[in-house]
Amino acid sequence: MYTIAALYHFTRFDDPAALKPALLDLCVREDVRGTLLLAGEGINGTIAGPRAGIDRVIAHLKSQPGCAELEWKEATSDHPPFGRMKVRLKREIVTMGQPDVDPRARVGHYVEPQDWNALISAPDVAVIDTRNDYEVAIGTFDGAIDPKTESFGEFPAWWEANKDRFHNKRIAMFCTGGIRCEKSTNFLLGQGVEEVFHLKGGILKYLEDVPEEESSWQGDCFVFDNRVSVGHGLKEGPHMLCHGCRRPILPEDTQHPAFEAGVSCHHCVDETSDEDKNRFRERQKQMALARARKT
Repeated sequence: MYTIAALYHFTRFDDPAALKPALLDLCVREDVRGTLLLAGEGINGTIAGPRAGIDRVIAHLKSQPGCAELEWKEATSDHPPFGRMKVRLKREIVTMGQPDVDPRARVGHYVEPQDWNALISAPDVAVIDTRNDYEVAIGTFDGAIDPKTESFGEFPAWWEANKDRFHNKRIAMFCTGGIRCEKSTNFLLGQGVEEVFHLKGGILKYLEDVPEEESSWQGDCFVFDNRVSVGHGLKEGPHMLCHGCRRPILPEDTQHPAFEAGVSCHHCVDETSDEDKNRFRERQKQMALARARKT
């Protein structure tokens, strides 16, 4: 079994590039794969590997400046969720494009998963899903508002255009693991919203802790690894990825006339040019040749 660890932590790294070599070397040595993002504001990512390897990488991360309180969420898989290990340097560990937003200064009120249903069912609470549109499409909480954003960086503009809808409302926000809400709640507080809440540990913690028969969640939760989606109890969902557009699709969607493995699906067939599709076909061809050489 592979142990999967999803993590993020906001802290100040004066020189994130200096942290990369030792972190990458450790992950490779321990056969840990996935992606970790380093920026001046902290670290974010998901990794998977043997139990002992994950433990050593987590211990290394917690030894870094300001990371002693780092938290992570775990799941397991019987197949490797990632093909390789990447440590990337970024301007932000989750891109919002708001330089004045600083989750280290203040965030909204954390709400434990077992208390979430009561909060979002209150008549004076507006529930906002801060994830991207393709994530919301396969699952969300009952009654949640979908901003229909294609990227998190669009959220501030969406709020500006829609803020009058939420006059005299308490705002409850959620995302996959919690990191986007750290920034979005800080952003709303900076906009003068007085009561802002967010789901501690995100959807993943809710699906892990709250029994399905008591759940307000509908559908599956998109995850950024080869599992593609998970449901209650963090059981792997039915979705697969279209490798043309990276959106989740269901097995029956492969029967759609627009589907071509690695090239297009019904979501993206009209979004890419013939040149793009030919490039994707060549990529598929090279991947098939690489797999053939390994056998």
